Amino acid sequence: MATIITMPRLSDTMTEGTVATWLKNVGDKISEGDILAEIETDKATMEFESFNEGTLLYIGIPEGETAPVDSLLAIIGKKGEDVSALITGGSVVPVVAETPFLENQKSEIVTQKSEIPSGVIVVTMPRLSDTMTEGTVATWLKKVGDKIAEGDILAEIETDKATMEFESFNEGTLLFIGIQEGNTAPVDSLLAIIGPAGTDISGIAENYKVGETPATATPEEAKAASAETATAILQEVATDGQRILASPLAKKIASEKGIQLSQVKGSGENGRITKSDVENFTPSASAMPSQVAQPTTDNSQPTIVSKPYIPAGQIATEEIKNSQMRKIIAKRLAESLFTAPHYNLVIEVTMDEAMKSRAIINSVPDTKVSFNDMVIKASALALKKHPKINSQWSADAITINYHVNIGVAVAVEDGLVVPVLPFTDGMSLSQIGTSVRDLAGRAKNKKLLPTEMEGSTFTISNLGMFGITEFNSIINQPNSAILSVGAIVEKPVVKNGQIVVGNTMMLSLACDHRTIDGATGAQFLQTLKQYIENPVTMLA
Repeated sequence: MATIITMPRLSDTMTEGTVATWLKNVGDKISEGDILAEIETDKATMEFESFNEGTLLYIGIPEGETAPVDSLLAIIGKKGEDVSALITGGSVVPVVAETPFLENQKSEIVTQKSEIPSGVIVVTMPRLSDTMTEGTVATWLKKVGDKIAEGDILAEIETDKATMEFESFNEGTLLFIGIQEGNTAPVDSLLAIIGPAGTDISGIAENYKVGETPATATPEEAKAASAETATAILQEVATDGQRILASPLAKKIASEKGIQLSQVKGSGENGRITKSDVENFTPSASAMPSQVAQPTTDNSQPTIVSKPYIPAGQIATEEIKNSQMRKIIAKRLAESLFTAPHYNLVIEVTMDEAMKSRAIINSVPDTKVSFNDMVIKASALALKKHPKINSQWSADAITINYHVNIGVAVAVEDGLVVPVLPFTDGMSLSQIGTSVRDLAGRAKNKKLLPTEMEGSTFTISNLGMFGITEFNSIINQPNSAILSVGAIVEKPVVKNGQIVVGNTMMLSLACDHRTIDGATGAQFLQTLKQYIENPVTMLA
């Protein structure tokens, strides 16, 4: 018997997942332990392993598309087995976490209890994301009376996350529009009715109630209705403002090859750009006529007429949809900034001895230690001496952490992640350096595990490599503090009454005033300064 595979919950905060890559195709033989796909969560891209054996009979979520947890991901069974009933849900009782009831299919089949004329399909407002409760019809691309063919785009629907094209997989005439352009309605509201031309559907439109199920729809009609599920077609916007339809894989390949999709002619349905279109694309050589200055034979000086400058140009903007990671960053940092009373303490650290020590350490074969590694080690030791900095606030009590788990902020393509170094105070400088390089590399490749980003008690953010000399960070809650590390600057300093060339670095500590008083934060920075300026003390 065929087995339904659903979108797994791969982290505690995961509500939806994106299929980054399918590693198996429909018809492939699947063995227990095979990797079916790579799934992108809000924290990392993870391999999804099969615990079943058989043949991959159906893929429910194509590459590049996002779906809620427990959505139909794939079906594995015996070769040649009929799984149409499982796909449509027509004759199978859903089982939690194994046979989920697909919301999109549900929204398509919902109709009123009165008898539905043969061939009539009721289309409802689909649930296009896990958090969507209502949708707005941005634009109707068809009007009542228009002939609808399979694959036609009916409307553009705006959700809480994106504006998506709603594609029809049924044929007929658009008989009724239930939600006008610009209007908003809850999920499962009557969106439209499609059927044979001239069919009387007044009773359906008038008596329709959200949440009712059809009483007389045939299995064929239910199957056709379920196929009406909205398809989110990835889009790019051309310079002339026209939408470009492209498959997820085509978009990915174009991005890797540096090809502008606006230059590619699509061979797919409705001009949709496919993988083969991008792979076979050959950019045309644009004739760039060189402008050669023609020498003048007239020795007379031309009269220079000054003309007023008239600004000319084209206003250009681009709207980039927020990724799941970007939304979570915005939510958590806003919560931190507006709930925790921040204040910042800044101290200047002399780096001459640290630079000498680092050069000696890195002279050891197979050893590479950065200044950031030294700051991490010094911070871990300072936290052991000032545990109030290593604390967490709650309404009833302040939790003091006597273990030190330092989170290191790492910039990635879509935003920021904070991998954690467990028990940092017990690690050597070389161990810290090796761990940070490994975590940062896997973070940028979206290969971090969710557990590697949990449990931090203190956070460090370093922008010194970008030449930033001083900045303030927002606390990474539930931590009570975050250290911002600037660039090392060579400048004149006073030593023993003499002006000499020295190297200094600025450190800024953002503290939560609910848990850390100013004097406590200042004492921590003094201890940190001593460790960094005299690295040998970190060995004591």
